Amino acid sequence: MKAVLSTLSISLLLAVSTASAQTTSPAPDAAAKPAQAMTDMVDGEVRKVDKDARKITLRHAEIKKLDMPAMTMVFQVKDPAMLDKVKAGDKVKFKAEGTGGALTVTEIEPAK
Repeated sequence: MKAVLSTLSISLLLAVSTASAQTTSPAPDAAAKPAQAMTDMVDGEVRKVDKDARKITLRHAEIKKLDMPAMTMVFQVKDPAMLDKVKAGDKVKFKAEGTGGALTVTEIEPAK
């Protein structure tokens, strides 16, 4: 009888804690997505554009998403047309991803 009560008590506690976790989690908010998108953008400065190799050299701030400190490095670009929009010396904001062992700029825009 004690074993049944113990099992029942544990089950009840698990059910209550699961329900509590579900009800206290904030619901996804449409307004939160643009804010998150903004935080993914990283400040940088274009150091070199290599259209033939589809690469860009950026001096950039910390990229938290990739656990990368501020530095200057070469990135591949997802779309070579992005390289037509920038030149050495431009201040930019960009997004980068680690895909297949390579770091790739997926978005880039002039800094405001």
